[in-house]
Amino acid sequence: MRTKALSAEAGWRKSSHSGPNGNCVEVARPGSSVVAVRDSKDPAGPRLAFSPAAWLAFAAAAGGGGLGSTG
Repeated sequence: MRTKALSAEAGWRKSSHSGPNGNCVEVARPGSSVVAVRDSKDPAGPRLAFSPAAWLAFAAAAGGGGLGSTG
């Protein structure tokens, strides 16, 4: 069974900080217990689902530079 988090109707958003290079993720909050994430270049591709607490921890670490450099 498909959940709304896995569907196109999840209400996907892309950050206003996203640049024109296409290396972006989109995030949706289809319900109170899940945060869904997908690659903006492949909207029909795989999606990840996180608990709100896990997503907030990731966002805080990414925003604070706690994930290190990839390039």
